[in-house]
Amino acid sequence: MTSKLRALSAVFIGACLAAGTVGAQHGKHTIVTPNDLKWADIAAMPPGAKIAVIEGKMNEAGPITARIKLPANFKLPAHYHPGVERVTVLSGTINIGMGDKLDPRKTTAMGPGTVLIMPPEMRHFVWTKEEAIFQLNVTGPWTVTFVNPADDPRKK
Repeated sequence: MTSKLRALSAVFIGACLAAGTVGAQHGKHTIVTPNDLKWADIAAMPPGAKIAVIEGKMNEAGPITARIKLPANFKLPAHYHPGVERVTVLSGTINIGMGDKLDPRKTTAMGPGTVLIMPPEMRHFVWTKEEAIFQLNVTGPWTVTFVNPADDPRKK
């Protein structure tokens, strides 16, 4: 091994060791399996939508990781959220469109593995044909504001 290669190897190994040390300094890690999830109704969505919060609290400042399960034939009218929304589809297909009114003809089908990143207050709507689950990563507090207040299930 040349001295240059030995020096690069030493730097690489040192970087790996340092990275491991930094991770250990952040405290214990968390592993959540699908069986650990506790599903609950979402008052801010039409009946049938469920949420399982993995990390954080939806109504408090800070990072939030949650899973949302939408039933088959679900429709979520146009709405928006206060912060950047990161969505990763885990199962099923979610059809999403941008705008002020739900229009199934103006949507994009997102299957498993698809990632969607939306800026704050991006008006959008969703519908499904089959049950679908997605992971939501946001910074709280996370709220849902409907474009048309009459669509808000909390007011019915």
